[in-house]
Amino acid sequence: MNPLEKRICERISAEGPITFETFMDMALYEPGLGYYASENIEIGRAGDFYTSQHVHPAFGIMIARQLEEMWDSMGRPAAFFAVEPGAGAALMCRDILSYLTDKDLFRALTYVIVEANPAVRRKQEALLAGFSGKVAWRASLHEVGKRIGCLLSNELLDAFPVHLVRMEDDLAEVYVDFDRHGSGENVRFVEVTRPPSTAALSEYLSEFAPRLPKGYRTEINLRIKDWLKSVSDVLDEGFVLTIDYGYPSREYYDAERNRGTLLCYSGHRTEENPLVKVGRQDITAHVNFSAVKRWGELFGLKAIGFCRQGTYLVSLGIDRLIRELYERSPEYLFEVSRIKRLIFPGTLGDTHKVIVQYKGKGNPQLRGFMVKNEIEKL
Repeated sequence: MNPLEKRICERISAEGPITFETFMDMALYEPGLGYYASENIEIGRAGDFYTSQHVHPAFGIMIARQLEEMWDSMGRPAAFFAVEPGAGAALMCRDILSYLTDKDLFRALTYVIVEANPAVRRKQEALLAGFSGKVAWRASLHEVGKRIGCLLSNELLDAFPVHLVRMEDDLAEVYVDFDRHGSGENVRFVEVTRPPSTAALSEYLSEFAPRLPKGYRTEINLRIKDWLKSVSDVLDEGFVLTIDYGYPSREYYDAERNRGTLLCYSGHRTEENPLVKVGRQDITAHVNFSAVKRWGELFGLKAIGFCRQGTYLVSLGIDRLIRELYERSPEYLFEVSRIKRLIFPGTLGDTHKVIVQYKGKGNPQLRGFMVKNEIEKL
């Protein structure tokens, strides 16, 4: 039994079975012990998973160009903030700033990384040492202050703790207990079902999935709503750029997806059981982008664009970027093969979606959604 498992067992012994959301929160974020809160976390090829920022610097360059367009659409304010919670290895930040160094936006830009894990922050600071005057760190969103600019995230919302539910005769929620009949230091966590811990779960399903059949199992991410409220509190005027894997609600709660989307990652392999390797594997669930849109509207964040990542990057002009950077390079085919993994079907370009929300006057039109804007699906 590792220290995190022991702490979870102590909580269950004191309180009784805990919701899966509480278990996932502890498994990922328990200070000093959780997967994202430990000193040993590695993200990228040496770790358990990688994101678009690890595939190719072209990803960060395209986001930099998007920030330029956003800045232009707002009349080029003298102070423009890019705020990134959950920056991970900070490769996207590095690639954005490297591209913008000789651009007009650079003078106005301050890049704020929101990171609570001191060990991760130290790695980010080392990587970004050359941009020390342009990057600031905060431990939480509320420490950022009221800003004008863009709050951007890449694979952040999928790591928010989720409730697990199952449709029985009535809606039931999955809780976590542990096997008290084991011996020695080993512990086995088990699922038990109980009535929902909050009426918000039934209300959520009434809005986004009102006709789930008996036996249907899925997850519900209520924390996105609170997060969007915090984002709106930070953003005085500007954009919210969210990139993650997920679906509109009609696809998320399709009859064929009756086991939900919860997955774990360890050593670049998937694991379906979140109750093992506690604190040593990532746990994720896809994002319901319909909820992101509707909840954002409650806090003054209007959704202005939604599409697949590949479509978005092509619309932004990633093909022109390839020609600009690599057309005469002997590594052209190699670089193109890497970039394809950001845009082609069956890659991150297909599984990941992009949604942009806006707070302010007018209705900005962004190039990334000129080829295809599927906001009506939400």
